[in-house]
This record gives sequence, C-alpha cells and structure tokens, in this order.
Amino acid sequence: MNTTTETFDVITMGRVGVDIYPLQDGVGLEDVETFGKYLGGSATNVAIAAARHGERSAVITRTGDDPFGRFVRRELVRLGVSDAFVGVEHDLLTPVTFCEIFPPDDFPLYFYRKPKAPDLAINAKSLDLDAIHNARLFWATVTGLSEEPSRSAHHVAWTARNRRRHTVLDLDYRPMFWHSPADATREVQRALPHVTVAVGNREECQVAVGETDPHRAADALLDHGVELAIVKQGPKGVLAKTRDETVEVAPFPVEVVNGLGAGDGFGGALCHGLLEGWSLERILRFANVAGAIVASRRECSTAMPTSDEVEAALEGATHATR
Repeated sequence: MNTTTETFDVITMGRVGVDIYPLQDGVGLEDVETFGKYLGGSATNVAIAAARHGERSAVITRTGDDPFGRFVRRELVRLGVSDAFVGVEHDLLTPVTFCEIFPPDDFPLYFYRKPKAPDLAINAKSLDLDAIHNARLFWATVTGLSEEPSRSAHHVAWTARNRRRHTVLDLDYRPMFWHSPADATREVQRALPHVTVAVGNREECQVAVGETDPHRAADALLDHGVELAIVKQGPKGVLAKTRDETVEVAPFPVEVVNGLGAGDGFGGALCHGLLEGWSLERILRFANVAGAIVASRRECSTAMPTSDEVEAALEGATHATR
C-alpha cells in the first residue's frame, strides 16, 4: 500500500492511459499521418483539471511497467498531480487510446485496454484509506465498477469516506467496458447511496436511473440518496438539483475542436467550485466555461484551463451581453 502524510484537496480514482490523438481533422485513423501523445484517462484528467485551479490533487490508479507507464508518472508530476498512489502492474500494459476528430460533434474513441487495464486491477489492500477519508473531495467513475478487483476497492474506499461531504460519482459510462447496460445500471445503483454528488450526461443518466429528461433524471438521482445531482446537456447547457434548489445554466459557445475532454474539464472545475463553497449557480457557470474551453482545444489533459482563463472568458461573455 502506498501511503502519504499529505492531505489532499482532491483525490480521484480510476482510468489512466496515454491518448494518441491525430493532428489531422476530418479523416479516419487509416489516413492520419501524424499524432500527438498526451496523458489521458477520465479520472486522471479531472485531477489535472482540479490542479490547474490550485487544488492539491492526487490520482489513485495503476500503470504497466513500461515506457508509457513511466510517461504517465512524469507527466502527472509535471502537470501538478501527485503520483503517490500510482501503482504498477508488471504483467499488464499501460493503456493507449486513439480517437478520430470530426468537429463539431463526432469523436470516435478506440480503447486498447485488453486483456485488462491496470487501473481495473486496483485492489482494496493497495488503498490509503486515511488519505481517502481525509481528502476534502473524493471523485470516482463508473468505469471502476465494471470489473473486479476495482469494483470492490471502490466500495472499500466509499466505506472509508462514510458519506463524507463531496464524495462524487462521475456517471462516465463507456459501453465497451461492460457486458451489458443492465450490469452497469445494477452497479451504479449499488454505488449511489454511498456518494453525495452524482454528475453525468443524459445518456449516462439513462443507464444510471432510467431517465433522459434532465429534471426527472436529477430527481431520480436524488431519490437514490445523493445530495446534489448534475445533468450535463451538451449544447443545451447543464442542470443541477438539490432537494431545495434547482439551477439551469445555458451553454457557453465555442468553436469545437475536440469535445472529448470537456466533461473532465467541467469535473475539475466542479471540484474547485465545491471546495470554494460557491453558490450552485456560480459553480455551474464556472464549470460550464471550463469544459467549453477544453472542447475548443485538441488534447485533454494539457488543455485544462486555469481559473484565470475561465474567469476571463466569463468576464468577456458578460461584457458581450451588455
């Protein structure tokens, strides 16, 4: 077990890998001639995004014992995220992910995570439960529930949290990681009573609670025990509900280059806003703009904006509407 005496603002748990993204748009992978290499994986991107806003961040994950694994560790540290909880699986390879870029809304992903991704080999004995409990915010994703031993490790982590405030479940559903949507629904509904915040898009909400209408989906998430439900609607903005408050925020317009990292940029900004104790409306506006900025850039991890960039964009939008 990796342990540390440091207390983190944000600890995320889940996917890591290397994104191999084309440097040409509008062509299939078979015709792409040059690629860029970037750190990736949803939970990892969220930790990086939070770090860009000044949060002390760490990610619980695992890599292979290979050059890409060494790249992951080096790039995490360079981007301000602790690698204290990054383990190594000597018999597995660090995953790589390819995408195709067809702006504004078609970005097929190709995951190379077989026979098993190292991050799905996270086990309960490897967890620093004190660090998880003491983190001001703990973020996990649905992908981590798709296989053992990662699934059980997540439940051990949530037991350590004991429903502490700011225990977040990202409904990030990738069908290729599951035997069926029904399996995912079962595991998500087992997880929801252990978390205080749930965030996902309409399709992910359908898998989680059987609803795509944003208001009904948020209500269903609240009925499953969360305190804050956030439903992302892409070009229609974002909706958030507590038992006492409903907030809807319009989208922030940008010219989309690659939409794949927008949700993670939103997530890191959401972490920051929650920890700052902002109003729900301010959190959503800030996170919405952060996600949009990432969508206007090619890569994911290194595209995450700083707070100053987000505030400047918000200020510009305010002046434009006057």
